[in-house]
Amino acid sequence: MYGRDPWGGPLEINAADSVIDEDRRSRNLQDLDRAALSRPLDETQQSWLLGPKVLKKKKYVDLGCILVSRKIFLWTLGIIVVTAFISGFITLIAKTVPRHTHKPPSPDNYTLALNEALMFFNAQQSGKLPKGNIYNVSWKGDSCLQDGKGDQGQCYKDLVGGYYDAGDTIKFNFPMSYAMTMLSWSVIEYSAKYEAAGELNHVKELIKWGTDYFLKTFNSSADTINVMVEQVGLGSGGNNKHNDHYCWMRPEDIDYKRTVSQCYSGCSDLAAEMAAALASASIVFKDNRLYSKKLVHGAKTLYKFATFSNGRYSTPDKDSSKFYNSTLFWDERIWGGAWLYYATGNITYLSDVTTRAIAESAGAFGNSSYYGVFSWDNKLPGAQLLLTRMRLFLSPGYPYEEILSAFHNQTGRVMCSYLPDFNKFKRTKGGLIQLNHGDPQPLQYAANAAFLAALYSDYLEAADTPGWYCGPYFYTNEYLRNFSRSQIDYILGKNPRKMSYVVGFGQRYPKQVHHRGASIPRNMKESCTGGYKWKNSKKDNPNIIKGAMVAGPDKQDGFHDVRTNYNYTEPTLAGNAGLVAALVALSGKEAVWGIDKNTMFSAVPPLFPATPPPPAPWTP
Repeated sequence: MYGRDPWGGPLEINAADSVIDEDRRSRNLQDLDRAALSRPLDETQQSWLLGPKVLKKKKYVDLGCILVSRKIFLWTLGIIVVTAFISGFITLIAKTVPRHTHKPPSPDNYTLALNEALMFFNAQQSGKLPKGNIYNVSWKGDSCLQDGKGDQGQCYKDLVGGYYDAGDTIKFNFPMSYAMTMLSWSVIEYSAKYEAAGELNHVKELIKWGTDYFLKTFNSSADTINVMVEQVGLGSGGNNKHNDHYCWMRPEDIDYKRTVSQCYSGCSDLAAEMAAALASASIVFKDNRLYSKKLVHGAKTLYKFATFSNGRYSTPDKDSSKFYNSTLFWDERIWGGAWLYYATGNITYLSDVTTRAIAESAGAFGNSSYYGVFSWDNKLPGAQLLLTRMRLFLSPGYPYEEILSAFHNQTGRVMCSYLPDFNKFKRTKGGLIQLNHGDPQPLQYAANAAFLAALYSDYLEAADTPGWYCGPYFYTNEYLRNFSRSQIDYILGKNPRKMSYVVGFGQRYPKQVHHRGASIPRNMKESCTGGYKWKNSKKDNPNIIKGAMVAGPDKQDGFHDVRTNYNYTEPTLAGNAGLVAALVALSGKEAVWGIDKNTMFSAVPPLFPATPPPPAPWTP
């Protein structure tokens, strides 16, 4: 038997060999079968022998868009049910267990008094009141809508608006300007506190009511003026029937033509004070660019008038000299110029108010018994503190450092004089500082000092300075704030009489306030002298003039709640402005609230100190 050799040659197969191979193969298969039977079969081998395994069929749940294993579905459903049960149980427990809710802290006394004190300005508004204003006083109406109208050839078209000064119906522009400046200063420094008290929009409305009126009292569109209005109404002399002090009637019932007094020369104090009011308000309203620009322009015009007409507005022949006599005008020049510098950033104003000559003329280095008494007449303590602010936060250096450093030192000296450790000013047994040396109406001066003290302590805190020196003695900022608190606390009722001198605040306060509008019922129209029965009445006022800070006690802490004695019971714009400023400075938590360092300097460009002149040549 032959076959083909795969390597190319013939292949011969022997038949005998074939038989031997067959026997050998048969024996090998028998040995393999015995070996296979001696060990267990694996799953694959079993499947070969037994055929295909029958698998158990899985069950599914049809959810419409997807098929889910029934086992997985049941487990998931069970988890959801258990979770919902546990959540509901926890919610039930949370609702049934009594909880202790933490109410927001109630406002402090200073904030509550601030809310009241601002309302006094609404009670003093003259002119046509805005309809629907939530701050309108219920017993007040439109008044003196003919002020300044019909006067031909004057610097004004009408003089409707503004504020009545006190318990009378006269509009004295000098103290009114000071009051608006004080309100603006307090807003610039403490706008966050006003907002927290819910009074920011309110106080800004009050400031605008005043500045809108001021823009009517001179030619505010001109760059140069030679006359301005100083007063509307008459306080002395003239026809008694047209005399606002002689008549006792509600301003809503005034039917006579009111006297307008103007200032033509020697108006430095009045013009500079009104410039301060407009300039400070321009910073308050800086977000209203058009209005702020209008205020700045008016302030510049007034300040120019002040510098060219050196003299006091209240000469002895004028009605104003009997009520708001200005003793100097240089302090207003520094005050107004400082505010204009902050409002414009124009270095000319800063240069004008930081000369030694003007500082000496204003009495910056004096030592009179009234040194440091901040008021509608004396702006020097406020002006020095205002410029100290610049030194603390901007450090302008040469050539301003000499006078700014002097103002800073003098400010520290004033603060020392307020402290009970020194005897510059006496105090009543109840603790009221006698800044006017025992004269009547002390509260307005105490409130002003409280504001300056609180503000200076905040300046030092913002400058990371823990206090200041009074000679060899170091006093902390907190010690100064304690003085400020002591005076305002006295005003609010912590005094020997346990009486609040702010109408409407506390349980006991004056009820016979010297005030025409508050003393006559709204529905009673009286003539000039017809209101005398209300003036002389022993009954309480029918209208509560909320927020009015009265003149205050005497030097023995005594007080007579008598309408006819204005030295005890008459409130004023200037007095309430200082009170408002002090209250907002002390309100809230000192650890949280502080001054706004930057808004005051929003218009001030970066200052690059000039190189000081070389020293004089040395000679042996």
